[in-house]
Amino acid sequence: MTWAIEYYSEKVQRDIMALPKGIQGRYIHMAKRMTEYGPNPKEPHTKALGDGLFEMRMKSKEGIARVMYCAVLGRRIVMLHGFIKKSLQTPPNELETARKRMKEVVIRYADA
Repeated sequence: MTWAIEYYSEKVQRDIMALPKGIQGRYIHMAKRMTEYGPNPKEPHTKALGDGLFEMRMKSKEGIARVMYCAVLGRRIVMLHGFIKKSLQTPPNELETARKRMKEVVIRYADA
């Protein structure tokens, strides 16, 4: 049974698709694998951040990027936030953005 990829908003989808080409290629490859095998292919490809939040970890010659996502009922994977990583640790504001959006998504799908 397959999983569906959805986006928190059109802006999130545009931001992810605007990542550098090498990173974007890795994202597309990983997203396709996730539709077949599910939301957590494990490290080094993804990492669980707790409470149902995951990060997709991509690296290419252009740099390092992260896309944070969650899985919800109905075999859906919702991409919440994507960014270019510029420091060793994920900046707290990036993590907070993803956690806030995840809460909204959980409420949205609970009402559906």
